[in-house]
Amino acid sequence: MAASASSGPSRYLREEDRIHIADRLRENASIRQIAAELGRSPSTVSREIRRNGALWRGKDWVYRPHAAHRRAEQRRPRPKPGKIGENPELRDFIQHHLERRWSPEQICQALTARFPDRPEMHLTHETIYQALYVQGRGELRRELTKALRTGRTMRRPHRQSYKRLPRNIRDMVMISERPAEAADRAVPGHWEGDLIIGKGGKSAIATLVERSTRYVMLAHLPGEHNAAATRDALVTTVRTLPPHLRRSRTWDQGSEMAAHKTFTLATDMPVYFCDPGSPWQRGSNENTNGLLRQYFAKGTDLSVHTREHLDAVAAELNGRPRKTLSWQTPAQRLSKLLNAMA
Repeated sequence: MAASASSGPSRYLREEDRIHIADRLRENASIRQIAAELGRSPSTVSREIRRNGALWRGKDWVYRPHAAHRRAEQRRPRPKPGKIGENPELRDFIQHHLERRWSPEQICQALTARFPDRPEMHLTHETIYQALYVQGRGELRRELTKALRTGRTMRRPHRQSYKRLPRNIRDMVMISERPAEAADRAVPGHWEGDLIIGKGGKSAIATLVERSTRYVMLAHLPGEHNAAATRDALVTTVRTLPPHLRRSRTWDQGSEMAAHKTFTLATDMPVYFCDPGSPWQRGSNENTNGLLRQYFAKGTDLSVHTREHLDAVAAELNGRPRKTLSWQTPAQRLSKLLNAMA
């Protein structure tokens, strides 16, 4: 039997769709058959029967299409006030933490921890995204989207990562030879690194992320970021670490790492190289570089930032709670590990 409507399914079930469901149920058609005839998901049909049908003597579902349609229409008055818009305390808490560049997921976790016995202060991170991006809701200031990691005013789907060709760097030691303790993040002292590049490729910041704690360190390259300049900046940064936190460094095959052997001689810290086109092998660093773009936007001159500003940015990132650390901060996790090792 064909569905009564020929114009294709709308977002909501129509009355004629509900009549079709009722007719086919009387003919003992399966949920999947009815869904296929309507061009809907089986879960849509099943949910419709549960929500808008009625239990007969507490056992069997009785589905009356016209009554079901009235029930559905009564539940659909728009616009409905959102949870954030109805609760000024909740809205102010979210906006305050967005201004501090916390992610929606971090904010939701903080709400649960701060107000454990107040369900009206609990929500999902998707609710925050909806309040920011859905036009007309007005629950959060639209300009706060600039404080999100992407800084976008519209949501976009993920795209495939750009795959680079391998570089000719002599004497590379590949990531497959990196110690197992680095791969499972069991021991602190293994770092991932990369460069974020400024306007016209004329300035850069080297980023280092410790794999076990996600602790961040930044090295400034206001001028050249060739192999020698990158090596010298990283040597200066790494030498501030105690020896037991200098176990390894993982980098991609960028030409700025051509002097990796002299870096290792100066720091006693071996360098391992990722496979070409495999950014997930430095996942913590890729994630951190995305966070850093909140502070150092693409297409801007990175040479204007002072050493003090870089230190402040690193401190702010190291003070943010992370889901992957059970909502501890990188600074807290590193401090605990250092105390345990001591």
